[in-house]
Amino acid sequence: MKRLFSLLMALLLVAPLVAQEEPVPFNGLLLGHDGKPARGVRVYVSNPEKYAQTDRKGRFGLTNVKPTDTLHVRYEKCDYLIPVNGKRSMQIRIYNTDKFESEESQSLLDYGMSYVGQREYVGYNSRITGEELMATGCTDIPSALSGMIPGLSVDQDFETGAYRITIRGAAYHENSAPLYIVDEMEQKSIDHIQLNQVAYVVVMKDAAMYGVRGGNGAIVVRTKSAETVRPN
Repeated sequence: MKRLFSLLMALLLVAPLVAQEEPVPFNGLLLGHDGKPARGVRVYVSNPEKYAQTDRKGRFGLTNVKPTDTLHVRYEKCDYLIPVNGKRSMQIRIYNTDKFESEESQSLLDYGMSYVGQREYVGYNSRITGEELMATGCTDIPSALSGMIPGLSVDQDFETGAYRITIRGAAYHENSAPLYIVDEMEQKSIDHIQLNQVAYVVVMKDAAMYGVRGGNGAIVVRTKSAETVRPN
């Protein structure tokens, strides 16, 4: 009975810690001098190698931004330091080299993790386009990735046809399978996705943005259909 009580207490202590590791989306919209979306602009908090890049609509996504953090924005050869000041999302309008406005936007906040297809890029993650995968002559993602990514191992069960993928350099938890994310939705496998449906694949050795679920790394797939249908 005493052992059971100790186990329950341990679970109660660990549960809040696990919940805290879940990623919290921070959505942003960057507008240039003319009030139009600023595309292809890098935005980061502290590590310039871990950055978000605005899309064609000026949108960017970060995770777990602290209320006291400062956003670093590199726009038209000028650097802007934009305090978060407790905001949970941010619409930014840049006017000139020393003036900008920023405000929290509830509509950006409401989109959550689905606001953009790709959040932080990390320098040692690998991004491969669907065209590059197709050029391998393979018909599925796991076999196409085999040999393309250093440290990525792909094995196939010849009885079931299922693939087993491991990413060297990830901090293994329980089994060694990475997290699979397809169009912002967690999946058990990516074996069923045809290469002609793929816009790009990102192989992440460091998938801390997904919390404990990303302890074995992650493989993020973006399909062509999801690229053409995004929130306005």
